[in-house]
Amino acid sequence: MSKNIRKSGLNSGKGPNALWLLLFFVFVGIMYLFWYNSVNREIDVLTYSKFLTAVEQGQVGAVKVQDQLVQGNYKNSNKLFTAYIVPSDLFWQTLHKHDVNIEIYPQEKQPWGTYVFLSLLFFFVLFLVMYFRQSQGGGGANGKIFSVGKSRARFFSPNTINTTFKDVAGMPEVKEELRDIVDFLKHPEKFDRLGAKIPRGILLNGSPGNGKTMLAKAVAGEASVPFFSVSGSDFVEVFVGVGASRVRDLFTQAKRQSPCIVFIDEIDAVGRQRGIGLGGGNDEREQTLNQLLAEMDGFSTEHGAVIVLAATNRPDVLDKALLRPGRFDRIIEVPYPDLQARCDILKVHAKNIKLDKSVDLMQIARGTPGFSGADLANLINEAALSASKLGSATVMLESFEIARDKIMLGTERKTLIFTEQEKLMTAYHEAGHALLTVLQPEATNPLHKVTIIPRGRALGVTWSLPERDLYSKSKKQLLVEIIIDFGGLLAEKVVFDDQTTGARNDIEQATRIARALVCRYGMSDLGPIDLSTAEENPYLGRDIQNSKEFSEHTAQRIDEEVEKIIKECYNRGEQLLIHNREKLDLLAKTLVERETMQASEVYELLGIEPRVTHSLRSE
Repeated sequence: MSKNIRKSGLNSGKGPNALWLLLFFVFVGIMYLFWYNSVNREIDVLTYSKFLTAVEQGQVGAVKVQDQLVQGNYKNSNKLFTAYIVPSDLFWQTLHKHDVNIEIYPQEKQPWGTYVFLSLLFFFVLFLVMYFRQSQGGGGANGKIFSVGKSRARFFSPNTINTTFKDVAGMPEVKEELRDIVDFLKHPEKFDRLGAKIPRGILLNGSPGNGKTMLAKAVAGEASVPFFSVSGSDFVEVFVGVGASRVRDLFTQAKRQSPCIVFIDEIDAVGRQRGIGLGGGNDEREQTLNQLLAEMDGFSTEHGAVIVLAATNRPDVLDKALLRPGRFDRIIEVPYPDLQARCDILKVHAKNIKLDKSVDLMQIARGTPGFSGADLANLINEAALSASKLGSATVMLESFEIARDKIMLGTERKTLIFTEQEKLMTAYHEAGHALLTVLQPEATNPLHKVTIIPRGRALGVTWSLPERDLYSKSKKQLLVEIIIDFGGLLAEKVVFDDQTTGARNDIEQATRIARALVCRYGMSDLGPIDLSTAEENPYLGRDIQNSKEFSEHTAQRIDEEVEKIIKECYNRGEQLLIHNREKLDLLAKTLVERETMQASEVYELLGIEPRVTHSLRSE
């Protein structure tokens, strides 16, 4: 269980005094209101007719007239009265006729004394409440009022951290790197006797969901040391100087608890390169970064160390001064889990799930290449939810198949109404993708499933999955991907001599691959030359400094090479569909009837030798 590092009771003696003072003034204010109301209740409020009657009966001795407010007292008693009257000739004549003493006052605004008192009382009470909260909060590093300059880091004591490396499945190389930190925190003398210095900071770089936060917590759990956790955005504030103050307060707290670990998640929120961005740098963020640099350079790595762990998925935008040795000495890549790691992660998250005996987690791991640890946890949960909806006693393979399709393709939109022509064109579009996939053994990803049931924003989906974890691709494989991307567009052209807007994303993807072949991978007649330009938004980092480093003539040649690759792949795909028109028609008509077909059904229908399939269902 976490607890905030802003512990209560550090400024003893101030909080109770402020509380009693607050209660005293509240009591005085309430008593004043009671007195004011009691006085008001002794004043008669008369209507116009009653007032005239009282005057005519000789009960009124004197009145004070102030605009429409008439106040006075009765002759035979000290009791007061008041009336709201619009003065008229009859009003004045009646008063003069009965010898009533009249005092006229100029127009005045509503009584303001009470409002001023109540307003001052309100703000004073508000001030006391804030002061009391500040006193109970213990005061920050600079004792700033309202604790605005205090660190927002969450503090975990050693006995509350139950996470260890056993809870982090996979990533043996990453854990081996982090064991150095654990060994130093546990046995610093082993390093000191040889003069070795432990890294002051470790930067964990990896895509979202790969377990960077859990790794940091596991290091603290293994070493049994205090753990401070804070997000980079927690340092950023609209008030100038607050971020730097929070950094100082965080490291002040950390030094008191040393040896300990400070974990800064999403450090790119505060550690972006200085002086870069649209409209210039952000002074507040740069002050915060400067303070962070100073703190990381100023604490000792001897006995009683403070070790900083940070996580990011954008190391390219971080300031170079932050990444230099002496601050972040190591940058550790946290990769996507491989096959065995995915299986181990599934086992961890499936501990509390009632799995059917037929469920093979290794089979599920084979069918989820590219999934992060968070994706796999979500898969387990979605499968359990699906099984619950179906009323199953256990979670079976079918539930995992449904969950995986939902995560990767989106939710089925079975209520969307098609015309017969739209359904037929969608069937031919998806059949074109599927047929070009099964006709080309060089395809990187074998066919997994094809459906004309709308999912998400797509009217139909042709889904392919890799046979194994891929780390590189050949030129031939990339060209085949372009051909497959054009499959839907080409099928529409071959069969209907028309084209729909459904091919938009296919064209974008094919163009992106073709341009990468030319500009990034050097797989064109231009040769092995890096012709890529910065594609990131300039405000994200130092990419604003990059510019196109080739001539307009070279840019024209790039466009010509891209167009050449696109046309060759387009023509190749068109010829394949024309020569296999019977298979295309058969597959499209079968799709119209069945709506969804597994890869094994497609191979069997077309009489083609099947490739590896990652279906989780029992075939």
